[in-house]
Amino acid sequence: MSRNLHLAAGILAPLCVATFFVSTLIGELLGSPQAVATLKSLIVTPGLWILVPAMAAVGGSGFVRAKARGGRLVDAKRRRMPFIAANGLLVLVPCAIVLDRWAAAGSLDSRFYLLQAVELLAGAANLTLMLLNLRDGLRLTANAHAAAAPMGMPR
Repeated sequence: MSRNLHLAAGILAPLCVATFFVSTLIGELLGSPQAVATLKSLIVTPGLWILVPAMAAVGGSGFVRAKARGGRLVDAKRRRMPFIAANGLLVLVPCAIVLDRWAAAGSLDSRFYLLQAVELLAGAANLTLMLLNLRDGLRLTANAHAAAAPMGMPR
C-alpha cells in the first residue's frame, strides 16, 4: 500500500504544481481580471486542498519507504524534501492565499504582480525538485526490479 500511495501522491503533487504554474501563466497573459480572480480562487480551493495532502502523503510514505533503503538516490531525495516542504508551506501556500484575496478585491497592481513573480519562481523551483524526486523514485523502482530478476531472465 505504501508503494502505491507514494507513487500516486508523487505524481499528483507535481501535477498540481505544474497545473497551477501553467494556468497562472496563461491566465495572466490571456485572461481578464475576473478570470485571474477565478483562477486564484480555484488554486486555493480546491487546489491547495488537493496539493497539501498529496505532499504530506508523498513525504510521509517516502519517509517510511526510505527507512529500509539507502544509497545515492535515496539520499538525494531526502535532501530535497525539506526544501520542497519549506518552500511549499512558507512561500507557495501563503502566496496563493494572499494573491487570491488581492485578486478577489480587484487589487491587480504592482504588489500583486511582484508577489505573483515570487510565487512563479518558487513554484518553478518546487516543480523542478519534485520532478527530480519523481525521476529518482522511478529509477529506484527500476533498480529494485532489475535486482529482483533471476539471472539469465530478461529484464
